[in-house]
Amino acid sequence: MRIIFMGTPDFSVPTLRALHAAGHDIVACYTQPPRPAGRRGLSLRKSPVHEAAEALGIEVRTPKTLKAADEQAAFSALGADVAVVVAYGLLLPKPILEGTRLGCFNGHASLLPRWRGAAPIQRAIMADDTETGMMIMKMDEGLDTGPVAMTEKVAIGPDMTAGELHDALSQRGASLMVRAMAALEQGVLELVPQPDDGVTYAAKIAKDETRVDWAGDGADIHNHIRGLSPFPGAWCEMRFGGKWERVKLLASTQAPGSGKPGAPIVGAPITVACGAGAVRLTRLQKAGGRPLDAEAFLRGNPLSEGDLR
Repeated sequence: MRIIFMGTPDFSVPTLRALHAAGHDIVACYTQPPRPAGRRGLSLRKSPVHEAAEALGIEVRTPKTLKAADEQAAFSALGADVAVVVAYGLLLPKPILEGTRLGCFNGHASLLPRWRGAAPIQRAIMADDTETGMMIMKMDEGLDTGPVAMTEKVAIGPDMTAGELHDALSQRGASLMVRAMAALEQGVLELVPQPDDGVTYAAKIAKDETRVDWAGDGADIHNHIRGLSPFPGAWCEMRFGGKWERVKLLASTQAPGSGKPGAPIVGAPITVACGAGAVRLTRLQKAGGRPLDAEAFLRGNPLSEGDLR
């Protein structure tokens, strides 16, 4: 089929490559414009999808918006059978949704209608969900409200981070989209409306929710840490040589113990008491440093009681 691909981050790249490998004609790739990069922002960095598309010899388009009539006309002029959308980052107006013969199909990383919106992977972990998945749905003008075509579920382990789940879903989504496009081409792809019950929204992660509050429940703090790892990263402050520094918390596990919230538990490497229970920090990163396992982190950054908040 003639496909327009629309995506931006690393998460989208496996689907683009899988559709190309399956023999589809990717007539154009839409992605977010290059962003300022480097310490001073003087250079421009292409998106992962942009770079992958160029490597495959696919035309790349980077409009800032799809609301303009000329952009919509250029989209329709491609004469595509279908558009495939995976984490593109721009809203698709009605003329774009209707700008191909068969419509736009989205690869979404949740079990819709749970976790519609911007951050379904992080929110699923932060809510302590034990299962999520990839869904292929036909897009409409609502926010992830279209009918669903295919689903593949993925278990969420008790210590799984958002980064690990991201990678698993990205690969599952690629194979699922290839199967969905094959069924669509054969005219056998069935669409099922989403149920009205169970709708939740995955709001974008805000900066002011990334700091760990040790007065909370240990289970919730653990889910908070792993749900924000590796990006944007949950964090707390630790004191080294009398100076307080921000430390990113990249991995953790629930642990036994109790004490004053934020206080280390004696005899357990970087195990921190919470409002209820405790959390053992297993991977950390100082600003400007590299990620380290807890033991390696402590060798260079010894901690005493009162050095964490």
